[in-house]
Amino acid sequence: MTDAVTFCFLSQAFIGPMQVFGGGLQLAGRVRSGDVAVDLLRPASLQLWSLADDLGRAAYLFLLRSLPPTLLGAALFGIVVPTDPATWAAFAASFVLGVLIGFALRYLTALSCCWIVDDQGVQSLSLVLTLFLSGMILPLNLFPGWFGALARSLPWAAMVQLPADVYLGKRDALEALAFQAGWAAALLALGALVTRAARRKVVVQGG
Repeated sequence: MTDAVTFCFLSQAFIGPMQVFGGGLQLAGRVRSGDVAVDLLRPASLQLWSLADDLGRAAYLFLLRSLPPTLLGAALFGIVVPTDPATWAAFAASFVLGVLIGFALRYLTALSCCWIVDDQGVQSLSLVLTLFLSGMILPLNLFPGWFGALARSLPWAAMVQLPADVYLGKRDALEALAFQAGWAAALLALGALVTRAARRKVVVQGG
């Protein structure tokens, strides 16, 4: 029961920093307005520029959106508190990797505006996939058979399920971190490739 309560408060704590409900990036709006042309002319990577901005947002929300409810939940209901410093270190690394993966997925979604102009459909699809496959609605450990194995192998699992598992000691930390690091590297590399393609294909509403 304590593990279940802890998982609930952890998943709620991840919503802000990992932007589980999508959005958080101004890129799509800047594509539609044409301001992205200025972004592409800057002597800095559009992806890294966006990432730096998003990491600042995540840190702010961690302090104001994650810590207070979790501390209140610990005081009122009691949650698991690891005593091993190695567990805390692994959880911190897992949390940061989850934030990176959340950014990478949202960045790719926002970049779709360069081709389809209106990204509302893609945003809605991304929201459904994130909520269902990250463990936010239901822990992925409860998904049966091959479907559960598939869900746990997709990048969304690295946003909620894996950091919570690492915190609770339900999964080998090194294995979890390697899984997250692999997906983070792959998605950020894909984002860099798509950004390069976007430089040659930018469609702006009204011009």
